[in-house]
Amino acid sequence: METIDKLDAKSPIVEAYRSVRTSIEYSNLDDKLKVILVTSTQQNEGKSTVASNLAISFSKLPNKKILLIDGDLRNPSIHRVFSIGNSDGMMSILKDEKDLKSTVNTFNDNLDILTTGVIPPNPDEILVTDKMKKFIQQIKEKYDYIFIDSPPIGIVSDASLLSQLSDGVIFVVSSGEVETDFAKLAKDKLMNVEAKILGAVLNKYESHNDDYGYYYSEYYGARKKRKLFGLSKFKRKTKKHLKVEKA
Repeated sequence: METIDKLDAKSPIVEAYRSVRTSIEYSNLDDKLKVILVTSTQQNEGKSTVASNLAISFSKLPNKKILLIDGDLRNPSIHRVFSIGNSDGMMSILKDEKDLKSTVNTFNDNLDILTTGVIPPNPDEILVTDKMKKFIQQIKEKYDYIFIDSPPIGIVSDASLLSQLSDGVIFVVSSGEVETDFAKLAKDKLMNVEAKILGAVLNKYESHNDDYGYYYSEYYGARKKRKLFGLSKFKRKTKKHLKVEKA
């Protein structure tokens, strides 16, 4: 996977992530959002890509310190995205084997990356411990924004548990790869635990506009072939379909 730091700053994909960043910043005018969870309905929808590139995009903001955490204790992938080791990580901190400073990987002056470390046999039990809650509180004091890449909400309960430690959730939906009813059920799981859903990102959308070619997403999922990425809020009143509207 190619992260946006390797692309031209004027690339439509880079601009797309800036659009999502702006949407999150506006969401933060009234509510203090620090910990943002990124999840999806099923595997391979691109949530790790979205989480990684959002963290990189936010790291371009002046005087902001960002932390990207791989919270997928079942199938971690952030270390592969950035080609870094995973022998030590969040689990090393939770087991008191390492501290944060000696465990994080520095990506640039504003972005740190924390991998999972050794995968535990009981991920869901780890996420509800007091130690996990204390860890999140501690890092909130050190960083302006914390992005957590979590397992898919439609497959395991981990994302629901992590949402209770987060200030907001971004729901990644892969265009043409997930059934609407399945995505709606996944969204309902988050709503049932009163997670604050900041919006949805429609990922892997193929535009047929010759000016853009193939990019990751369509802006708001509604503006045909104009902008290609965005954060959209779910209409909570819908019963039959998963719909999105402009944030």
